[in-house]
Amino acid sequence: MNNLTISFIIPSYNEVDNIANIHMAIKEEMRLLHYNYELLFIDDGSNDGSVETLQRLAFCFPEIKYLSFTRNFGKEAAILAGLEHAAGEAVIMMDADLQHPPSMIHELIKGFEEGYDQVVAKRNRKGDSRLRTFISSTYYKCVNKAIDVNLSDGEGDFRLLSRKAVDALLTLSEGHRFSKGLYSWIGLEQKTVSYENVARENGETKWSFSKLLNYGIDGIISFNNKPLRLCFYMGAFILVASLLYIFITFFQVLKNGITVPGYFTTISAVLFLGGIQLVCLGVIGEYIGRIYLEIKKRPHYLIKQTNIKEREKHEVY
Repeated sequence: MNNLTISFIIPSYNEVDNIANIHMAIKEEMRLLHYNYELLFIDDGSNDGSVETLQRLAFCFPEIKYLSFTRNFGKEAAILAGLEHAAGEAVIMMDADLQHPPSMIHELIKGFEEGYDQVVAKRNRKGDSRLRTFISSTYYKCVNKAIDVNLSDGEGDFRLLSRKAVDALLTLSEGHRFSKGLYSWIGLEQKTVSYENVARENGETKWSFSKLLNYGIDGIISFNNKPLRLCFYMGAFILVASLLYIFITFFQVLKNGITVPGYFTTISAVLFLGGIQLVCLGVIGEYIGRIYLEIKKRPHYLIKQTNIKEREKHEVY
């Protein structure tokens, strides 16, 4: 058996129907690869009996470790907790819903054996609606022009990270994390492997439209200050246009005398300038809000239950 250890980080929220399935699927794949491994489940405040299931499995299978949060802190916090507690020389992050196929594990490990620090699994859009595919591709095209790192459509958290990459991610201490951007920001040698989109078999997706929208906004705000610069440009443009309008109006007054101003011109100017001001205040408010959250220095998560003891953090099976 290879002496290297692979840690699987599996964030889960109300995935009681999938926990045993993904454990058995990974166990079957790892039996063929002959590596030491551990499965680290991060229960993100589930209320469907997931913790009890994890406790029963952990009693029977020593490779299963788990952390249970006091409440739902979100997937970013779960990923960070997994990285902080993973003991392996390489880490594979997977969703608990089996939409990240365990059959790809051997491809990820193969890339690691070739010397890559990041081996990224990229899914296609097979099975997605045309509208969702169009919105997704448009978003990535726009966001890559706006932010300072490069994001690729179809690449997410399903990836292998070397210990070097994990340690690099753990040096980034910001409270409001956007992992897709952080993976790109740390750089390092990267390989991409492709797989077909897999439909969820059990349970329901936890990503509503509003959550996806907020996640998309996080991606734009987290890695650049260009929205603030855009506000400056809009303000400068409106100032120049307003001065030009005032000059033309003043010239017409000198030439034709004072006339009664039109309602349309007045209300249009008020609504337009008011809208621009509100948009700019909203953008500024987003950045101020993030500063407010960062300076609080609150922990990313709180642990309610775990079977990981301090002395066991480097014990794997």
